[in-house]
Amino acid sequence: MISTDNVSLSFGGRKLFDEVNVKFTPGNCYGLIGANGAGKSTFVKILSGELEPQTGTVNMEPGQRLSVLKQDHFAFDEYPVLQTVIMGNERLFQVMKEKDSIYAKEDFSDEDGIRASELEADFAEMNGWEAESDAGIMLAGLGIGTEYHDKLMGDLTGSEKVKVLLAQALFGQPDVILLDEPTNHLDIKAIRWLEDFLMNFKNTVIVVSHDRHFLNKVCTHIADLDFKKITVYAGNYDFWKTSSELAQRLRNDENKKAEQKAAELKAFIQRFSANASKSKQATARQKQLDKLQIGDLPRTSRKYPFVDFKPKREAGKEMLKVEGLTKTIDGVKVLDNVRFHIDKGDKAVFLSDNSLAVTTLFNILAGEEEPDSGTYEWGVTTTQSYFPADNTEYFDTDDDLVNWLRQYSEDKDETFVRGFLGKMLFSGEEAKKKARVLSGGEKVRCMLSKMMLSGANVLIIDGPTDHLDLESIVAVNEGLTRFKGTILFTTHDHEFIQTVADRVIVLDGQVSYDKKTTYDEYLDETIK
Repeated sequence: MISTDNVSLSFGGRKLFDEVNVKFTPGNCYGLIGANGAGKSTFVKILSGELEPQTGTVNMEPGQRLSVLKQDHFAFDEYPVLQTVIMGNERLFQVMKEKDSIYAKEDFSDEDGIRASELEADFAEMNGWEAESDAGIMLAGLGIGTEYHDKLMGDLTGSEKVKVLLAQALFGQPDVILLDEPTNHLDIKAIRWLEDFLMNFKNTVIVVSHDRHFLNKVCTHIADLDFKKITVYAGNYDFWKTSSELAQRLRNDENKKAEQKAAELKAFIQRFSANASKSKQATARQKQLDKLQIGDLPRTSRKYPFVDFKPKREAGKEMLKVEGLTKTIDGVKVLDNVRFHIDKGDKAVFLSDNSLAVTTLFNILAGEEEPDSGTYEWGVTTTQSYFPADNTEYFDTDDDLVNWLRQYSEDKDETFVRGFLGKMLFSGEEAKKKARVLSGGEKVRCMLSKMMLSGANVLIIDGPTDHLDLESIVAVNEGLTRFKGTILFTTHDHEFIQTVADRVIVLDGQVSYDKKTTYDEYLDETIK
């Protein structure tokens, strides 16, 4: 178990946490959620001891072990993979090192023998004889085979390092595990293995994630960071969302009823306070009014953009024909005779182990790259809007956001443009920000604004959930679900694919899978 007593922390004059009291108990997995900037990762650092709170304490029972998913992917570059995993249990690793150094001595003394005996007892108690095989099983589940065990971490790719560091955090049955965005850079097989591991884990897990499907699958509780406090709800993410929205509506309704009652009482008092026969009633009404509580709803840090795509014209039946597209990049053939047809209303997700393949295909279909060979043909009634994986070039300007968005709008009036920006969470002075200084999430919201203004009936979207917080992801998800046109998209967000896509196309150089189906049905069919 891990808990906090009156933990407070401020940065730059802004209070992130105000006397937070929360308890995380064994046998439960807590999803720590909150708006971008609310302080989720900072709170994890406080729990891990990496950061000291300004007031309050973090409490763990004596002798318990806490394990953290390391965020520095270069910290273990000089160590072999298998050793890196075992280092997750620091006490066991130190015992192994000391034991090996004693046995390596040429002049083995009686004192060494006594110490070695003590270390062997500690080693056995920590299940040290099974350490290498346990680490190997974890690595295999995450897709890291035995051929990697003796490789140095520095020789691995970024996604391979992430898997090893995840195995390190999970290794050795820690009492408390802290995981900050553990599904980033994981393939679907690794995510499924992690889900199974956490669902069967007997101790305490606290996880920060933007992956709603993952939160729904593994979490027994949601720890909601809002109003500078943390409130724990029983249930997964969907249950939290439904219950919190209901609670907010009830609070709103209570306030409206109280305000209505207050208005009625004030009207009666004003009308009859000077009337002798009604003066007693007016006095009674005044007492009622004094007792009436109209609570101010606390200001949430959550903000939902308004995402809604409306085609300006309906497309005909002919949408897109792709015939034999081939493209080689840096000597590697990423597209090899790719063929498919898109029908009206299709919402097709494109999947590939090589993200460059999908990005290259989308760039070609958007007219930003030329294929080496092959053709594609859009229907004459189609209009396309493109959300690229790399949007850097769109923001290489000194324009403020009003002028940046105005260039993509038929209505050039500043009031209209500002109103549109306001819906996408750029209100007041935010709308005067320079385009080139925007954060990744702000750029995504600007690109979505550009797409909405286009009125296109075909959307090509490469990674729409990257850099967004949960609230924005939900808004984009719902906007695309409502969209009546055709969508070609790719993302790693399971829930997003499951709720938007009605067709799955897999690129493995060529099109290796193409079927009208849901994402879950595709996974059940293909992932064993």
